[in-house]
Amino acid sequence: MMLPAASRLPFAGDMTICRILNGMWQVSGAHGAIDPARAIPAMFAYHDAGFTTWDLADHYGPAEDFIGEFRRRLAAERGEDRLGDIQTFTKWVPSPGPMTRPVVEAAIDVSCRRMGVDRLDLLQFHWWDYADKRYLDALRHLADLCDAGKIRHLALTNFDTERLQIIADAGIRIVSNQVQYSLVDRRPGERMEPWCAAHDVVLLTYGTLLGGLLSVKYLGRPEPARGELGTASLRKYKQMIDAWGGWALFQELLATLKAIADRRGASIANVGTRWVLDRPAVAGVIVGARLGLADHIADNARAFDIALDDTDQAALAPVLAKSRDLMRLIGDCGDEYR
Repeated sequence: MMLPAASRLPFAGDMTICRILNGMWQVSGAHGAIDPARAIPAMFAYHDAGFTTWDLADHYGPAEDFIGEFRRRLAAERGEDRLGDIQTFTKWVPSPGPMTRPVVEAAIDVSCRRMGVDRLDLLQFHWWDYADKRYLDALRHLADLCDAGKIRHLALTNFDTERLQIIADAGIRIVSNQVQYSLVDRRPGERMEPWCAAHDVVLLTYGTLLGGLLSVKYLGRPEPARGELGTASLRKYKQMIDAWGGWALFQELLATLKAIADRRGASIANVGTRWVLDRPAVAGVIVGARLGLADHIADNARAFDIALDDTDQAALAPVLAKSRDLMRLIGDCGDEYR
């Protein structure tokens, strides 16, 4: 399989990424057991299909270790020069506490060691409590580690627009923010996208497929009980659907997406992914990869082959207009975690 040129995008000035990133939250343990013996060959399948960009985190179970093993096997089988074909974006999600240089550097060293790298491509920083201003201490030390060559680029995860401005005012340069963005959760389009446009920051987005709920599998299906939702993602995004407008309205959305998908020779997931990829600040969409358990490589690739036009947008508009205002109910991006 060869992905089209439009599948790739210059990122942060010195690397090129695949615009659909392989999300590794699925190996954290909250989505069923992952067999390492099957996971690494699955990573090769994604990579060889052109999906070369990986999103992971220090707390996603063995995700960083899987990257390390994948890199070792790739170098052994194809040569160390091929390691430059991989882009690996990890996260640091510290517990509250003093953010001294040794604390920060030790955390980065652990990720580097697990991933088998001397420098992290992208470190995405998350902080749980805005009232604890030590997140600025951590970011200043992380910026210093960028200057020292241990981190290629510094980014954020689930920070709101107000905190983005505070960080910018502190003179700390970040290149991206990772936030939830989908046809159901459109909050980034209200405040964050205009801010990003003015400050040369892009978005990496997750939750675009609502943990798998945004698919034909759930079209026409009665509302599932919590016990029927077998993964952390399904439970999380069912709650988001409930806040957005409920199951009946979600069925209207799925039916509308199915009609659009049928016209395009695509899937509901393709249309949902394409809609987010077309948002002005979005550099990439993160789609979960259940390594060794399920393979959506061919379907993911079709998102690059379709375009949504004014007719499609007009079909979606009346359904979306019926939904609740999540900015009012939840707050800005990431506020659901605080």
